Amino acid sequence: MSSDFEGYEQDFAVLTAEITSKIARVPRLPPDEKKQMVANVEKQLEEAKELLEQMDLEVREIPPQSRGMYSNRMRSYKQEMGKLETDFKRSRIAYSDEVRNELLGDDGNSSENQLIKLREERAHLLDNTERLERSSRRLEAGYQIAVETEQIGQEMLENLSHDREKIQRARERLRETDANLGKSSRVLTGMLRRIHAIL
Repeated sequence: MSSDFEGYEQDFAVLTAEITSKIARVPRLPPDEKKQMVANVEKQLEEAKELLEQMDLEVREIPPQSRGMYSNRMRSYKQEMGKLETDFKRSRIAYSDEVRNELLGDDGNSSENQLIKLREERAHLLDNTERLERSSRRLEAGYQIAVETEQIGQEMLENLSHDREKIQRARERLRETDANLGKSSRVLTGMLRRIHAIL
């Protein structure tokens, strides 16, 4: 079952990387291409949400004692999804501003060029910020997984220690039983010898 979850994780990572790249390109595209790109990103965001729902269902099927690590990963993915949706809204606002300027017939070429440059720089900064945040989230998720793995390992060692103690106690009881049986056997042998001697 965890292999299904990991498969969904890989699909989600690939899809969100594509969405991030497209969101950064939206403000810099010509109007017709922008419209098509916006529709494409909307569709991919829906696909990403469906993947998250599938992953959520998979996590619910995991036994409670093993669910913590996957639940933390799901929280991270949901935060990433929220960030993508926010960035997409910002990108669409930039897109809407440019369309409005075109419809109003803004003839100030120098102002328009400056606006384009500013939007390109902003898109570039958003792209870099997104990369840094994604790297930070992955590092945090990796650290969390390492901590949880260490905790699971510690619990397993404790369980093994308890099991070893139980086995040692069982061996001691077996030794005591064996010693008692030996004593009983010697007593019975002595009694039989006395009986034979009397007869």
